Amino acid sequence: MHCKVLLYAFLPFLLAVCLDGVCVAEETKTGSVIFIHVDGAAVNSWNACRLMKAGPDGEIGWDRIPRIGIYRGHMKDRLTATSHGGATTHAYGVKVPADSYGMDGRKPLRALSGFPGSIMHEAQQAGKAVGVINTGHIGEPGTGAFLASAASRDDIENIASQVVRSGANVILSGGEKYLLPAGERGFHGIGVRQDGRDLIARSKRQGYTVVYTREQLRQVDFQRVDKLLGVFAAEHTFNDRTEEQLEAAVQPLYSPLAATPQEMLSAALKILMKNHEGFLLVVEAEGPDNFGNVNNARGVLEALKRTDAAYETTLKFLETHTETLLITTADSDAGGLQVVAPGLSSGGAFPWIRRLPRRMRNGAPLDGVLGTLSPPFISAPDRNGQRHGFGVAYAAYGDVAGGIVARAAGLNSDRLTPTVDNTDIYRLMYLTLFGRTLPPFPDK
Repeated sequence: MHCKVLLYAFLPFLLAVCLDGVCVAEETKTGSVIFIHVDGAAVNSWNACRLMKAGPDGEIGWDRIPRIGIYRGHMKDRLTATSHGGATTHAYGVKVPADSYGMDGRKPLRALSGFPGSIMHEAQQAGKAVGVINTGHIGEPGTGAFLASAASRDDIENIASQVVRSGANVILSGGEKYLLPAGERGFHGIGVRQDGRDLIARSKRQGYTVVYTREQLRQVDFQRVDKLLGVFAAEHTFNDRTEEQLEAAVQPLYSPLAATPQEMLSAALKILMKNHEGFLLVVEAEGPDNFGNVNNARGVLEALKRTDAAYETTLKFLETHTETLLITTADSDAGGLQVVAPGLSSGGAFPWIRRLPRRMRNGAPLDGVLGTLSPPFISAPDRNGQRHGFGVAYAAYGDVAGGIVARAAGLNSDRLTPTVDNTDIYRLMYLTLFGRTLPPFPDK
């Protein structure tokens, strides 16, 4: 009799469940997940952000995320990830070809758990609240692949339709033009949809509160709103062009009307935390990737400072919501940004006022604070009160493998290993949401 009692008591720890041939071991503690994907941001990018925001001796929010592991982001068919292939791996937990958007190339895809959909679809089916935030347009794959599947990432109208029709509790992004019929004027611009559908009007009929600006977002009554659609730009909330192009066009880095990542995250949490079953929130800062890919260092640094404010808010949230996991990474390094500091400091007669050269000796393009042939960036003071000048050199246009890390805080963050495969992002989220370990996630 006593043996039977002990067996039943420990059964949740011993039970193995097989889903389509994948065996998973039961755990007990579950919670919510905030996944922040900072597209294109590697360690070198964050080092530059730290210099600008806190100085060489300071700490930024990213530094205060306690667990860290080196990220391996290879795809099924190539070493460097694409945004849509990397996002699909994060959302499904399996390696896919680089040209995949919520699919295995052009074939339907099952998640590592055996579920015929992404981890966000599975969370929805389990009664959890879900939300996506993107500083790019609504079809950007870092969030879109969690809610949509397409044979091509260029099929943005189809992807946008799937995202809006997904029933996600929170959808905040740019991309208004992909939600309106061709020729129809919206808040930010002109629609381009060829099917004639007005997805914003449809969302309102489905109970969504719709906002278009950061000021409108601030005025939302979150006690009464359970479904929120934010549409903050016609395309991206930023202008991903070179410094010189932006100056010539008199365009800012970011739209002043658009909510910041921190503002969008704070709003999303007020809605998602109402669900007693927990939630999954996926956030993508798209700016570091797009600015990095055109070698706009000023844009990258501004994007990272905005993202770091979202980290600060999330870490504060975790202090009182301990049953929550924060996990963050990138899937590639946009442009291979590197800090170059050739002895420029405030110890002399302000030598940083002079222009940086156009290129390094090896031919690498070099950015200053205003782009090519401009003065260096100036760091925040170090512990001795000294400021330092630096330039930013680039290895390439486009994405490279780079020095990418994953970081984690909160529930189950101790399960983040020193080396993190891109499929492990899914495993750690799944463990936290559903309390089950999916092989070959290591036991600790």
